[in-house]
Amino acid sequence: MKLQQVMSYVRRAVDDYHMIEEGDKIAIGISGGKDSLTMLYALHGLKRFYPKRFEIQAVTVDLGFQNLNLDKIKEICEELQVEYTIVSTEIAKIIFEDRKESNPCSLCAKMRKGALNDAIKSAGCNKVAYAHHKDDVVETMLMSLIFEGRFHTFSPVTYLDRMNLTVIRPLMYMNEADVIGFINKYDVPIVKSPCPADGNTKREYIKQLLRKLNLENPGVKERMFTAIQTGNLKGWTEYFGNK
Repeated sequence: MKLQQVMSYVRRAVDDYHMIEEGDKIAIGISGGKDSLTMLYALHGLKRFYPKRFEIQAVTVDLGFQNLNLDKIKEICEELQVEYTIVSTEIAKIIFEDRKESNPCSLCAKMRKGALNDAIKSAGCNKVAYAHHKDDVVETMLMSLIFEGRFHTFSPVTYLDRMNLTVIRPLMYMNEADVIGFINKYDVPIVKSPCPADGNTKREYIKQLLRKLNLENPGVKERMFTAIQTGNLKGWTEYFGNK
């Protein structure tokens, strides 16, 4: 997938859900994976011609794994002339050594977001962009439905009142396959997650389930996504119904 196509998806999401306003300073959470790097390139490209002026800054929360190498990410940010901040933490030590968590993902995500939000506010950003794509939206809904018994997923735009910070998700119209296509076409170097829990989570189970459902029932993922847009979920219908 070409960068222009990625930017088209992102532009549509940004416009449909009013994600960017004049003068925004947007932090991009960079994990080093394919999704966050795709978003970095997309927002950097969009910034050049979008009618509302905005700034971007890249931020990575280093969890403290010894084998994490962020040199390639630094090179990309230097090439794009995007300011890049690395937040050093001991989250990995706390999770895996001190607490020895058997189900580490929830606590890790909470601590990581806390460190990220603190860094974002310190940098003077008023928004943060998360790299959740369409598959993430649907997978989260399925996780909520299967494990919690409720129809719920995250919204395109979320205001965190305690932080006075707005979360936006510009990749929400992109399929994971589109992201992979972009990364492969431009040979973008990604950083493999060093987390020992990577690939062994409930989300991975749901990802494989959705893949199977979509293979056996072509188009089911798109229908689920439409159900989310029209299902009276907070943060969705008020925009979707006025497009």
